[in-house]
Amino acid sequence: MSDPLHQVLRALERPMRPSSDFDLNHGIVLPERRLLRPAGVLVPIHGDPDRPTVILTKRSSALKHHPGQIAFPGGKQDEGDTDVIAAALREAREEIALDESNLEILGTMPAHETVTGFSVTPVVARVRERFDPVPEAGEVDEVFEVPLAHVLDCGRYRIEGRHWRGIKRHYYVAPFGPYYVWGATARMLRQLAEAVRDED
Repeated sequence: MSDPLHQVLRALERPMRPSSDFDLNHGIVLPERRLLRPAGVLVPIHGDPDRPTVILTKRSSALKHHPGQIAFPGGKQDEGDTDVIAAALREAREEIALDESNLEILGTMPAHETVTGFSVTPVVARVRERFDPVPEAGEVDEVFEVPLAHVLDCGRYRIEGRHWRGIKRHYYVAPFGPYYVWGATARMLRQLAEAVRDED
């Protein structure tokens, strides 16, 4: 039986183009010596043969930053983290009770620059066994899954825009049912979808 994640594995073996929140906003000029804070997010994929899925979270609506948004488990690299991969694994354990012993790291994608000043490295991993996610109180409202086929289909993405800090910003969205996947999360997923498409 072929690996249900073979497309992802092949895409991760090849160089990818870097991405950022500014990809669709070409008129913005960024300072050359800007300092970005390192962060890591986990892209956890259940490799079920019949229906591989990506695990996502809905951030708590009570949070000060990005309330209610759809996101990967993850966050900024702390002093105790050896690197951004360790940060992503720690956050996944804290946010949804996904332990690293249940993960197989498949690879990383190029760091994604956010408008909030982070350099976010997506860490793609296979979830070995089904587990019962436990949303971190006050941080995560919900944990849900999206079919891998949905996020790897470039046709599922569209471009929308809104004014933010006086500037019209454009971004990718990839809605799934009641979930509005957009911004950095959608851009990183789109990046993976583009890599898979280019591999075909």
